[in-house]
Amino acid sequence: MNRELLSVIDQIGREKRIDTQKIIQAVESAILTAAKKRYGADENIQVQMDNETGEIEIISLKTIVEEVTNSTNEISLEEARTVDDTADVGDEIGNLLEMSDFGRIAAQTAKQVIFQKVREAEWESVHREYSGREGEIISGMILGQERRNYIVELGKTEAYLPYSEQVSREGYRRGDRIRAYLLEVKSSSRGPQIILSRTNIGFIHRLFEMEVPEISEGVVEIKGVVREPGDRTKIAVRSKDSAVDPVGACVGVRGSRVQSIVRELKGEKIDIITWTDDPRTFIGEALSPAVIEKVGINEAENSAMVVVSDQQLSLAIGKKGQNVRLASKLTGWKIDIINQGEYEKERAKERDQEISAAISHEQKLQEDAKILEDQRQADENREYTLLDIPGVGGKVAEALMEHGLDTIEKIAETDQATLCDLPMIGTKTAAKIIEGAKGHIAVEKKRKETP
Repeated sequence: MNRELLSVIDQIGREKRIDTQKIIQAVESAILTAAKKRYGADENIQVQMDNETGEIEIISLKTIVEEVTNSTNEISLEEARTVDDTADVGDEIGNLLEMSDFGRIAAQTAKQVIFQKVREAEWESVHREYSGREGEIISGMILGQERRNYIVELGKTEAYLPYSEQVSREGYRRGDRIRAYLLEVKSSSRGPQIILSRTNIGFIHRLFEMEVPEISEGVVEIKGVVREPGDRTKIAVRSKDSAVDPVGACVGVRGSRVQSIVRELKGEKIDIITWTDDPRTFIGEALSPAVIEKVGINEAENSAMVVVSDQQLSLAIGKKGQNVRLASKLTGWKIDIINQGEYEKERAKERDQEISAAISHEQKLQEDAKILEDQRQADENREYTLLDIPGVGGKVAEALMEHGLDTIEKIAETDQATLCDLPMIGTKTAAKIIEGAKGHIAVEKKRKETP
């Protein structure tokens, strides 16, 4: 029987991929639980299973004391020496228990504990194996559906393909083979849950790594992937080796590589684009398969205006705006698309506005020039009087004119003493008036000489 038990443990270990030592520990724990249920939770019981023979020892230990106060865990020295005459106070003495004495309920408890421990060990094994494989593509077989979630068999365990991670137009039946992206391994009350995905962009990354050796070797780098699952994917790639064409490497001979990926994605369209740090070129490439005429960018607003021919307009925008939407996500630029006719109208409108602005500017310049010319003519035609001389007021002007000094020129030619003889004019005032008259004449002379 004991050999048979070891054989069963070994078989369970192989099938469930569990360390046999963990199963043996589970058996020991189960028997201990059953023993305590039979003899009491306070009993000091030890269970040990021999890994070689399968023999199981169940021992109830008691401490040797002078006077017993707890009969469950203590035994008197006198009673102990009836079993072992070398026993002494403080030692422990054991009593072998028979499994046949446990009873039906205790045996059922042991069975439940073994099952629980083995299941926990199995969960631990599954979690350890698959948590290190997150981000990989794994294969499995469809077992069925549960609340629109597919259950996928992965050899010794099961995984889930949630409805949210399924491509809407893909359907599977029991027994179908499937490949998916291992998105996450998470714990739950029912053990580890392995979550798969066929919509995650990591799925695209891994498929290209598997099909394109240049990517897995690091010669070609994936710079960005955007996707609307089931419809279209855009992937930007660049080469670290100038001798390697990144797009050609991904497409393969006669499209063999990319067609393999398209088949896996059930016909999903894939646009492979050369990545570049020139935004105009990159935006034009991202709108593939449309042919672009012109690309203008506004760096301040991170936006771009793309011009296409009338025939390419619907292709550039895509069904329900899908193509331009994906291109915008891939490049990080807000993209507006117009056809050639609209572009010409916009350019004509801008030219008209530029011409109008230029005409308005020229008219203003002419008006300003006329104002200056009128001012100059007015200054030339103006008749200056004695009152324009600094220091000359109304009464002083009358006094000057009464003595024949009725022009600025006459005052400039007179001397200070003559002016001092006139009423209300002192020495300082006379000097100021003569100096002012001479200064005025000099200014007028310079103005007339200037063309």
